[in-house]
Amino acid sequence: MINKEDLKHNIKIIKKIADENGRNDNHKGLQIIAVVKGNGYGLGLVEYSRFLIDNGINFLAVATTEEALRLRKSGITTKILMLSCTSIEKEVQELVENNIIISLGSKEDVDIANSVAKKLNKKIEAHIKIDSGFGRYGFCYNEKEKMVQALMSLQNINISGTFSHFSLAFYEKDKYSKQQFDRFIDCVEVLKENNIETGILHICNSSAFLKYKEMRLNAVRVGSAFLGRLAIPNIYGLKKIGYLKSNVSEIKYLGKGYNIGYSNSYTTKEETKIALIPCGYADGFNVIVDRDMFRKRDRLRYIVRDIKDYFKNKNLYVEINGEKCKVLGRIGMFHVSCDITGKNIKVKDEAIFNVSPMYVDSSIRREYR
Repeated sequence: MINKEDLKHNIKIIKKIADENGRNDNHKGLQIIAVVKGNGYGLGLVEYSRFLIDNGINFLAVATTEEALRLRKSGITTKILMLSCTSIEKEVQELVENNIIISLGSKEDVDIANSVAKKLNKKIEAHIKIDSGFGRYGFCYNEKEKMVQALMSLQNINISGTFSHFSLAFYEKDKYSKQQFDRFIDCVEVLKENNIETGILHICNSSAFLKYKEMRLNAVRVGSAFLGRLAIPNIYGLKKIGYLKSNVSEIKYLGKGYNIGYSNSYTTKEETKIALIPCGYADGFNVIVDRDMFRKRDRLRYIVRDIKDYFKNKNLYVEINGEKCKVLGRIGMFHVSCDITGKNIKVKDEAIFNVSPMYVDSSIRREYR
């Protein structure tokens, strides 16, 4: 479920912050590039994109060829940037044929783009991608000569932008982003010195856009901020967008000493009234990103957090008719059991799950209301 008024509220706040300032040589204002990857951050790729466009956002960005083509097939004609570089000729040709702005981050990318431009006899629009220390796509910041040599060979390609990506902008004590920013600007200056067009400049994601006023340049890429689901403290008045809705399918009474769920992880301490709700981890409830940070201080942080959660007796809850109901036992793939003892809850009553829309299966219908 997506509350349209709350989403409009967030868009207005983002646009207001963007209007505050931004380094812009052309004095045209700060361009907002809405990132709609991952099924529109879980809000539905096409529906979400149309909503953004209807509310004044006219530049989208995606992470896969499939996302870009799906937007075009749905009738969306606004500017779309493919953030991921590719040197697969079939993909590049599909993107170019559908007027998608491609990203160039290697000599191979440039060679394939030149080949496709010649084959289609078409002027291609592209952004230059610079790897400022993220270790993914882009020309490496410390190989400027190779970057210049590759880009000097452009044929029938119009460069309308140059960008990079931060890796630690969500950290509270983040010195690395300043390093990345300086590396990016150094590369841009080298390109300009060699008469290579750079177009609009953008490096800020949602966290950096909100934190670093001086790094906004000509454009910013906003994704999670539109959803009000930030990796930094929300001091901006943004509202959380998206929740999962289901309905109570069955109510039953279990006696004292009755096991609930897999592994017999919960046993009733007294007669308990429970509600069964058809919604589980396959639908996105209580799904979390794996702990994929391996530095010693990150592992210690996880241990400290687990200890704190243990002493807080952290539990999961589902909201039914506005009342918090504790989840009992392990969550199933498609079902949960909730304690509704003493509550006037009936079959078909609405159950609300607080989830990140990103983790909700794409087969589940998105409803804007």
